[in-house]
Amino acid sequence: MSAQDSSHRTAIYRTAISHVRRTPLRNAFTYRSYSWYVDVDHLPQLPRVLRPLAGFRVEDHLGDPDGTLRGNVERYLATRGIGPDQGTGLDGGRITMLASARVFGHVFNPLSVFWCHDGAGALRCVVVEVHNTYGERHCYLLETDGAGRASVPKAFYVSPFNDVDGEYRMKLPAPGERLAVSIVLEREGHQPFIATMDGIRRDATVRNILSAALAVPLAPLRVAAQIRWQGIRLWARRLPIIKKPHHPSQEAVQ
Repeated sequence: MSAQDSSHRTAIYRTAISHVRRTPLRNAFTYRSYSWYVDVDHLPQLPRVLRPLAGFRVEDHLGDPDGTLRGNVERYLATRGIGPDQGTGLDGGRITMLASARVFGHVFNPLSVFWCHDGAGALRCVVVEVHNTYGERHCYLLETDGAGRASVPKAFYVSPFNDVDGEYRMKLPAPGERLAVSIVLEREGHQPFIATMDGIRRDATVRNILSAALAVPLAPLRVAAQIRWQGIRLWARRLPIIKKPHHPSQEAVQ
């Protein structure tokens, strides 16, 4: 891998991802995976033999597939009032991304997170990009507190067993030696759904890339299959299916 300054060093987080559904049926499961933590301006350059194990493409995320990750994030932010024209842009500050990479050409990112810093290095905002299994995506803009916490109304159909109602309470501190992300759905004083992702940081060395790929082979396909399998189990338990509403495209996202 090409040499990088330590501030741009790419990392891999070997993760445990847990989903807990509390109502109307209780269902809980945990699966292993791994995520990459990268600077969008310094994407990793892997040796040719390793490239099938980790590919990064602009079209896998928000915005113009012919653009750049930075440009697409900044265009989205501008539509939400954070941009040079408003005098509130990032001013070239660092943008880091936590996401799954393509593995042998396949990718599935239920959740991608962008931490957006200003030119002085201070965290300005966080963009949470959610994908569902219907090929749709939606972005939430969060201005987190010192502990990485923020709340936002739910606005995107993710599960056929959950309607678009309630509020997400998220905790998204920038990853360090450990990764600890949580998303709690709140409705009228109760929490019907909780998702967490915890992991330990490893530098993206050849050894660690191979180790992650061997520990969770074809990770994107496995994650998609596990999510669908849990859906089949809930359907078999006669949990009612909620019809998917139309999802209006977000400007600068689709």
